[in-house]
Amino acid sequence: MTQINVGILGATGMVGQQFIALLSRHAWFKVAWLGASERSAGKKYRDAAAWRLPVALPDEIANLEVQPATPAASAPQLVFSGLDSSVAGEIEGAFAQAGHTIVSNSRNYRMEADVPLMIPEVNGEHLSLLKTQASRGWKGRIVTNPNCSTVVLAMALAPLRQFGLNKVTITTLQAISGAGYPGVASWDILGNVIPFIDGEEHKIETETKKILGCFANGKVEPHPVVISASTTRVAVQNGHTESISVGFDHKPSEDDLINAWSSFKALEGLPTAPAPPVVYLRERNRPQPALDVDRGDGMTVTIGRLRPCPILDYKFIALGHNTIRGAAGVAILNAELMHREGLL
Repeated sequence: MTQINVGILGATGMVGQQFIALLSRHAWFKVAWLGASERSAGKKYRDAAAWRLPVALPDEIANLEVQPATPAASAPQLVFSGLDSSVAGEIEGAFAQAGHTIVSNSRNYRMEADVPLMIPEVNGEHLSLLKTQASRGWKGRIVTNPNCSTVVLAMALAPLRQFGLNKVTITTLQAISGAGYPGVASWDILGNVIPFIDGEEHKIETETKKILGCFANGKVEPHPVVISASTTRVAVQNGHTESISVGFDHKPSEDDLINAWSSFKALEGLPTAPAPPVVYLRERNRPQPALDVDRGDGMTVTIGRLRPCPILDYKFIALGHNTIRGAAGVAILNAELMHREGLL
């Protein structure tokens, strides 16, 4: 199979670096173009980026010259975006206007009515929204993936929709890598819990409803579930842990929930798709970031500690890798699904 050349916007940041690490060994996609801020443009990537991942920076990418984050003839048709939200809206829109397909990790377009907010195992049918983007006057299109905490929650909840899911409360324990680099100062996070992450609770409460919603009559009808979220930052390097309680129209059994998670369908034929996408662990003290975050090469969501909840029906713990399944990995999986569906 001939590899498809791809670009990365925000290539020097932490999500951009994760894109590079995952795509450097990808069977379908080849990194051929890197875009970043003016202070990085014109430099070799090895000189522009402080590489922070525990895998070697490939020489062929280290020697690429970083380009300005503006549409150019040299940029491939497919571009992944790890841009900060402060600049992503304008830049991604310019690339879409110029005819590029943007697969974005940024929040700017996620809740737009005509933009898919995608987790392929959960709502692949939402790609049909792309047909409506032509009315914007774009020659290209934009597809987004959710906030990193939302991905974990939505994958844990998606198999439970069949039971009439109606209420959810969630408290997150989010890794410091979710704050980028340098992120949270060591004096603030070590031996501490920070009970506020700007904008995070609203994203979880709104994005999840769109992801779990049904596509009908050319639009997504949000799922009616009511979600209450609290978010915290903890001194963990990678892996967002979530304490979740759920309520249903008609209470299922614990075995019903475990069977639903265990039978959640994997996507076949996509290089990044894990099998299975969700794993339930029966040990009393799992999942744990130190033991479980890299399951499925960081693409599997791990669930455990299912038990009765005295306020809602059940409560459990979910864990996912925030920069892989919650960011670069799910964006790449979105692009793989688009390619399989003939949309690239």
